[in-house]
Amino acid sequence: MTTQDLHHTLLDSLTFASARAQAEALAAGRVSAVDLLEHVLARISRFDNDLNAVVARDDEASRAAAREADAALARGERRPLLGVPITVKESFDVAGYVTSSGNPDYANNVAEQDSPAVAALRGAGAVIVGKSNVPLALADLQSYNAIYGVSNNPWDTTRTPGGSSGGSAAALAAGYVALELGTDIGGSIRIPAHFNGVYGHKPTAGLVALRGTGVPSGRLADRDLAVAGPLARTASDLGLALDLLLNLEPLAAKAWKATLPPARHTRLSDFRVLVIDQWPGSERSLHEALVVERVVERLRTQGVKVTRPPELPQGLLPDLAQSHRVYRSLLGSSLATPPALSKSAQKRLEALSPDDDSADAAWLRAPTLRHSEWLKDNERRVALRHQWERFFEHFDVVVTPVAPLPAFRHNHAEPKDERTYPVAFENGTREVRFLDLFHWAGLPVLPGLPATSFPVGLDEAGLPVSAQAVGPYLEDRTTIAFAELLEQVYGGFIAPPGFGGSSPA
Repeated sequence: MTTQDLHHTLLDSLTFASARAQAEALAAGRVSAVDLLEHVLARISRFDNDLNAVVARDDEASRAAAREADAALARGERRPLLGVPITVKESFDVAGYVTSSGNPDYANNVAEQDSPAVAALRGAGAVIVGKSNVPLALADLQSYNAIYGVSNNPWDTTRTPGGSSGGSAAALAAGYVALELGTDIGGSIRIPAHFNGVYGHKPTAGLVALRGTGVPSGRLADRDLAVAGPLARTASDLGLALDLLLNLEPLAAKAWKATLPPARHTRLSDFRVLVIDQWPGSERSLHEALVVERVVERLRTQGVKVTRPPELPQGLLPDLAQSHRVYRSLLGSSLATPPALSKSAQKRLEALSPDDDSADAAWLRAPTLRHSEWLKDNERRVALRHQWERFFEHFDVVVTPVAPLPAFRHNHAEPKDERTYPVAFENGTREVRFLDLFHWAGLPVLPGLPATSFPVGLDEAGLPVSAQAVGPYLEDRTTIAFAELLEQVYGGFIAPPGFGGSSPA
């Protein structure tokens, strides 16, 4: 084998490697940042006509950054991501790139500086390759818009990679980059991670700076419920990235900083786990059953104590259905300028009974919620956080599905709130509403809890399936460690067929 062949083999071995492993290879001089970047650019050119995951690039700026990384490495500098290529969700400001959130009204909105989160990753040495696709206004479980077009899932291009961080998850699964930056308010990190078989972490609310995300630019106040966080092909990289993303708000840094507690346990067998596979009032889907039973089997094999909801003392587990009503209310009222209701939704709103306390009613009323009613729901949110804190005196993590189905086929019907999706149940397949796909994703969002989405293999159709681990407030390291311990025993990310490369390191 020639020297050139050996070099190509090394680059191929890094295709699906972790960001940590890529950084180690760069630091050891086994590969240069320039060569690793060119390898990434070649893969994007080869595969992205079909995927359309990375929708904005500046190759010359990326090459300049890679050359700077090589010079720094040669000087003996060592940073956590020095020379590692990454992409970031389109809605993050990256100096010199457009930030549009898929909205044509902002197609020329070029950012003057990096958002704090992007700046932190760049400061750690990451080479920004480009931006990944999103849905219009980040408001869908699919990633398509009038500026950049439709993104496809590398496991099946007739299916969506998810949203709103859909391009992010697809770029990871396709072996373009090892680390991505996304946002999550309704599962927008965790559902794309699930649909593509990668890892995603929704941090505790308020930990990661959201400044410099979305449009219009220049907003100082964060959108309620929203968080920013990492996606990766290994659980370990989630922890690496989270450490870099903490304490980025300059005003707060004058007086305090977050110091997260360590993971509660270092052995799987020490974890106390509650598993939930059926949403209250809903039938369990075959997908939900598959995901949770697979996790339960693995946990019990490792000696983990697994508990089901019927075994709990009455009142210990928060009321999930009532919590979801409050989640819908605060989610729907989280935009300063919400989109207009469709005609059918407006008719349903007008027909609501004053005493209708359902989640659907909360969603319809949310855009025009009186501030006094918002304050009541906010109090319920804070009370719920305290209730979960009492719950986690008895348990370490709650494991649930991420969604009731795997990646679904593209469906761009409007209005999206009236779309339905085929979901398999024990007695047959039924259409499920768009709004009913968010129960599991919303569970940790309202109380602001950390949640880590982790892959657990493939289903019978060969599509990735994932579960999520929800943990105590500010104990992000516990859910990431739980996912990492499972990964060490059972593996995690699997490369989609046809994309080549070796297994992750």
